[in-house]
Amino acid sequence: MKYTVSIEIALPRERAVQLLADPAHMPKWLRGLVLHEPLSGAHGHVGTKSRVVMQTGQQKFEGTETITRREPADLHEIPTGSVVHFEREIVGEGMWSAARDRLTEAGPETTLWVSENEYRFSGVLMRLVGILMPGAFRKQSLQHMQDFKAFAELGKDVREAKD
Repeated sequence: MKYTVSIEIALPRERAVQLLADPAHMPKWLRGLVLHEPLSGAHGHVGTKSRVVMQTGQQKFEGTETITRREPADLHEIPTGSVVHFEREIVGEGMWSAARDRLTEAGPETTLWVSENEYRFSGVLMRLVGILMPGAFRKQSLQHMQDFKAFAELGKDVREAKD
C-alpha cells in the first residue's frame, strides 16, 4: 500500500525542519507516542536505530525505526531552494513501512511538507487490516502532520488536547 500526503506550514523551512528533527518536541505533536528511544546512533541521523512504541486506543504497536536518509545532515543555514529529505523505515510484527519526507520552501515564510508512505504486511492479521482499513493509515499520517503544524505554528501540544 502506498500513498502521499502533504501540508503547508506557516514557518520558514529551516525552522520547520529543526522543530521536526528535535526529539524533545516529538511527544508534543506525535499523537500516540509512548516511547522513542535510540538503540544505536544519534537521534535522527542516518543509520540510527530506535525502539518506537505507539498506542491508539487499546492497540499498541512496537517496532524498530531506522533512519535511512537525512539531507542535509546539518539543519542550519540550509541553502535556499534546496530540498530537505527525512527518510525512515519501521519494522514491527507483521509490518514494514517507509516514510519519505521532503520539505521545500513554498514561500519565504512557508514550508511545504510532502510525505510518501509505503506499507507492506506479512502477518494474516496485519494483511487483513491493510485490506479492510487502508484509509486509516493515510488518515493517521495526515493527523500527525496536522498536529505538527498546530504545534509549530501555535505551540499546541497533543497531550493537552481533548479528543
